[in-house]
Amino acid sequence: MKQSVIIELSNDDLLERLEGEQKQLTRLRLNHAVSDLENPKKITYYRRTVARLKTEIRKRQLEGKL
Repeated sequence: MKQSVIIELSNDDLLERLEGEQKQLTRLRLNHAVSDLENPKKITYYRRTVARLKTEIRKRQLEGKL
């Protein structure tokens, strides 16, 4: 997910999306521990997406918008 898309999300959507992405990342990590993933780069993608979402949430908190 690109940063430009994340910026356009509302506060509720942002928090909802963060929760979903974190669950997906956890699932991928567990599956990878049990057996190899078809595409292990997905873990990196989700980890970076979670970081982008958290960054935007923190930015909004500092601005007083959240």
